[in-house]
Amino acid sequence: MSQLSFFSAESVPPAVADLTGLLAAPGQVVVVGQGARLSVVVDRLWRAEALAEMITEAGLQPEIARTDENTPLIRTSVDPRLVPIAGDWTRGAVKTVPPQWLPGPRELRAWTLASGTPEADRYLLGLDPHAPDTHSPLASAMMRVGIAPTLIGTRGSHPALRISGRRRLSRLVENVGEPPGAVEAFEQWPRL
Repeated sequence: MSQLSFFSAESVPPAVADLTGLLAAPGQVVVVGQGARLSVVVDRLWRAEALAEMITEAGLQPEIARTDENTPLIRTSVDPRLVPIAGDWTRGAVKTVPPQWLPGPRELRAWTLASGTPEADRYLLGLDPHAPDTHSPLASAMMRVGIAPTLIGTRGSHPALRISGRRRLSRLVENVGEPPGAVEAFEQWPRL
């Protein structure tokens, strides 16, 4: 049994802003009427289920669906509390990173759940291939919280921030907390 870190996602109370981690990943936000909706396509159902739990903890209603390609899609209900996030994370129809945004433990957990994957002794946090202008600002935001990543794959369909080195990985692990219960989640979760 591991010790709960003072900085881990489990030690921070849930908030709607936690879900901005989905936008650091390939998530999208869209304004609908007087509210907005966050959504992200994920590669495995366990990711959608764990994100649904985070959405519920933040006080919103989750919905798990399937894309036309039969890939899991998790989204929030339309909610007015998401409108400020939509305003901060978009300029016109283009996704952007707010200059003041810093990924806290719960934002990092949402990002890890949405698009995190191990790579040998490193860990990758997936980026939105359709929003290349967000890649460098997200790398800078990670540096400001003490996890200096390397930006990789920017010309391909799987851009990511690579986190390597014991100190940086340790910082990520202590922030994101324990993996969800699924065996597959444990295999995909960051660890030292």
